[in-house]
Amino acid sequence: MKINKCLFPAAGYGTRFLPATKATPKEMLPILTKPLIQYGVEEAVEAGIRTMAIVTGRGKRAIEDHFDISYELEHQIKGGSKEALLSEIRSLIGQCTFSYTRQIEMRGLGHAILTGETLIGDEPFAVVLADDLCSNGDDGVLKQMMEVYDRYQCSIVAIEEIPLDQTHKYGVIAGDLVDNTNDTYRVTDMVEKPEPKDAPTNMAIIGRYILTPDIFNILRDTKPGKGGEIQITDALLEQAKQGRVIAYKFKGRRFDCGSIDGFVEATNYFYKGSY
Repeated sequence: MKINKCLFPAAGYGTRFLPATKATPKEMLPILTKPLIQYGVEEAVEAGIRTMAIVTGRGKRAIEDHFDISYELEHQIKGGSKEALLSEIRSLIGQCTFSYTRQIEMRGLGHAILTGETLIGDEPFAVVLADDLCSNGDDGVLKQMMEVYDRYQCSIVAIEEIPLDQTHKYGVIAGDLVDNTNDTYRVTDMVEKPEPKDAPTNMAIIGRYILTPDIFNILRDTKPGKGGEIQITDALLEQAKQGRVIAYKFKGRRFDCGSIDGFVEATNYFYKGSY
């Protein structure tokens, strides 16, 4: 089946960016003049996806407003030099359909994805975590993953090698190499945020997934794991036990914009590339 929908879990509090995120969603923090979530939507559009499903929470209304027409603003700048600044977002609004549901309790990424089931239905879908900002001169990460999905027709996770002392921040996989030219692995084990001594490898999952719809039933039966939260890693492990998860070492560069260091690094990188 073709991937038609992309889910954006966007209900988190963004506490690492307080006080900026007290009233502003972390997904709306800008890299240069564009909010993080817009970069994610553009990546999904490049991959051929036009239906965006966004899981929000309290205080996230700005996301809905961003992907809507602001008639008063557009009237004020119409015919002036600033009008062109809205061309990218107007293009996205014209190309895409946006739907929203609210996550009432913050119970982990797995719970956020399960909350999005009502927007996704019974079909495979992509997941983008907006604070993992990815850049590549050629095909975007999601487009690369779509090609992997077309070949294997199972859940796909994007991975990158990280320093071993950073494993406690990520889901970490172990797997068997199935395509050396395309850096793909059939996952045999997944551990959520292991200490370095317990990590099976240094290959970490980043915020890009393609998931098959049976993941929803698995998530319903998944008990809270690390941190008392429902972890998508634990649910994917159930699929991996049946050989139905492929890890793909993507081409490009990722910035962890959920951290201040990564946010500054991304800002400098995109600034240098724009000016």
